[in-house]
Amino acid sequence: MAFKFLGKVRVPRSLLGRMLLLTLLAILLAQTLSSAIWLSQLRTTQLEGLVTSARSLAYSMNATVTYLRSLPLAYRPMVLDQMRSMGGTRFFVSLNDKPLQMPVLQPTQRKKAVLSAVDQVLRQSLGADVDMTVQFVSPQDLRIFNAGMKLEELPRSWAHFALTLEPVNPPVLVTQIQMAPGEWLYIASLLPEPYTSLEEEGLPAVQLWFIGLSSIFLLLFIGLLVHWQSRPLKRLARAARDMSLGEDRLKPVEIGGGSEVVEVGRAFNTMRARISRYLTERSQLFSAISHDLRTPITRLRLRVELLDDEQLQHKFGRDLDELELLVKGALQCVKDTDIHENIEQVDLNLLLDCLIEPYLLPQGNGRVTLHGRALKPYSGKSLALRRCMGNLIDNALKYGKNAHLRIDDNAHKFVLTVDDEGPGVPEQRMEQIFEPHFRLAGQQQGYGLGLGIARSIAHSHGGEVSLQNLRVGGLRVTLTLPRNAD
Repeated sequence: MAFKFLGKVRVPRSLLGRMLLLTLLAILLAQTLSSAIWLSQLRTTQLEGLVTSARSLAYSMNATVTYLRSLPLAYRPMVLDQMRSMGGTRFFVSLNDKPLQMPVLQPTQRKKAVLSAVDQVLRQSLGADVDMTVQFVSPQDLRIFNAGMKLEELPRSWAHFALTLEPVNPPVLVTQIQMAPGEWLYIASLLPEPYTSLEEEGLPAVQLWFIGLSSIFLLLFIGLLVHWQSRPLKRLARAARDMSLGEDRLKPVEIGGGSEVVEVGRAFNTMRARISRYLTERSQLFSAISHDLRTPITRLRLRVELLDDEQLQHKFGRDLDELELLVKGALQCVKDTDIHENIEQVDLNLLLDCLIEPYLLPQGNGRVTLHGRALKPYSGKSLALRRCMGNLIDNALKYGKNAHLRIDDNAHKFVLTVDDEGPGVPEQRMEQIFEPHFRLAGQQQGYGLGLGIARSIAHSHGGEVSLQNLRVGGLRVTLTLPRNAD
């Protein structure tokens, strides 16, 4: 797929590539917006469920506090020991002489919501002036009993089943409430599932799979649709190129695709028929001119030979020579640019080797050098390309003594540069040099048709011939032939 650079972004050139790129961007934008809205609603729902679970947990804590307060002071440690020995409780509860100091986890939105809900429920039940702390602590920093023991230092039956959830190890909610002077109730617990970790979850894996698969299927269907719709356009482009090369002029292009493409195909067929008719009429016209003019010119030459006045005879002969030169030049221009031959794979390396071979011999009329090679054959008219490149080489040798050829070939275009060592062309005459019979001052050789014919042949192949004066002197003629239709 061909790309072009837009700034630093590579943008595909083809219609299929651009449609797929725009579709992908639209899918990603739509899925991002919908996923953001869905995730926002999901987190809001999860936060509401988390607050509800935290309030329920707080009511359970309040029931524990109420139960312990109803017991005599001497029975409270014994009941707590029995609860720890039996295991299976939601809470780890102990009585301490003072509140334990532990590193507190950095509060997040969810942690703040839980702490606020628990604090609110407990103060509503126990009184607003109760001395109490509610905080989240990591399992590694958790301290238990007055001695500040770590979690792993306790028997597993005492606390591990209530305060650990391997391998997650979520934060522990520690609530410390003053029961009486010098007596603090210590309650440690985990939040119930699915809010144990308190982390805000991203998009679920199922949602990501759905986005990926839906994007792939949509791109596949869009690609098939664009490919199906672009086939008539490719046929139209191929027919236009073949028509420019003179291939199958009378054969109409196959019409298909959407209504707009069908309309373009019909218009192209109409245009193709008109151009074919025009070319046929032009060929017939110049054939008639060739036939009609040569006879009277020959007759006039015979009559001039019968004149007794040699000076007058010379003047008439000069005018007839000029007239015949103009007729031959016009006919040659039409003949050389309207070459009727089939399109084939042309070996450009072999073609150029044949063109420059006569000039490599010692008795040659000039010196030619060639650098570079064509990567692969070119789809075009062999005779026309030979005439085009031959005219460029002949022009360089005729006006610049030596010709230096260089080939630059890639997957997109074939470029042939021909440098000479002549005087060059004035900048204001660059375009005029391609006109028929135009010559610069001091140039009297030929008909002045070589560059014009070469450019016409290049145009028929979708290419171009351009001129550039070299800084060191001489003229550079560049032939560019596109390969995108090979």
